[in-house]
Amino acid sequence: MSVISEHLLEVRQALPPGVELVAVSKTRTVEEILEALDTGQLDFGENRVQELLTKVDALPTALRWHQIGTLQRNKVKAIVPFVHLIHAVDSVKLLEEVEKQAAAAGRTVTVLLQVHIATEDTKHGFTPDELRTFCEREAESGEGAVAHPHVRIAGLMGMASNTKSRPLITHEFSKLNSLYEELGESCPVPWKTLSMGMSSDWKIAVDCGSTLVRVGSAIFGSRS
Repeated sequence: MSVISEHLLEVRQALPPGVELVAVSKTRTVEEILEALDTGQLDFGENRVQELLTKVDALPTALRWHQIGTLQRNKVKAIVPFVHLIHAVDSVKLLEEVEKQAAAAGRTVTVLLQVHIATEDTKHGFTPDELRTFCEREAESGEGAVAHPHVRIAGLMGMASNTKSRPLITHEFSKLNSLYEELGESCPVPWKTLSMGMSSDWKIAVDCGSTLVRVGSAIFGSRS
């Protein structure tokens, strides 16, 4: 058994039932991804669209690709035909572009709304108040109508501060979970996914209610 397979199984065994695992494969080779695939991993996350497109062409169609990084509106069209889940919809303008391209492609695209919960300004997303306003507008979009019929909003995504402070990380993840529970039931389609937690903090995220973790280096090793 390869080192990647061993690490992957260790992470899987540590996850509680009902928590999904996305293997973050950015900068990883096709061979490394195939090792994870051989261990039964189907969900992989990429940050850069161009790198994702290269890997889609080189790997089996059974893989489920997640766009987990910041997504520019002019790159949406390229991934809409095949993407399994877009994690980082951080603005209404981006959501509307996904709706436009999904309609043109004749499919419904599943997305998560990214919420800014960290202390760093470099991270993106809706503020809690912006998200509340957005959800109110979605609910008022018409008599049972959905404002974006080609987009399925499945839940929220957030990244904690880049810190070793467990209390701060716990506070940020707990805040996002509270927002998820507050708003999820009132949406046209009830939310099912709360994506938070990476290699350095996924265990804290799971304790705070995460239903999906994005793990890279804990599976593939440190990037060179």
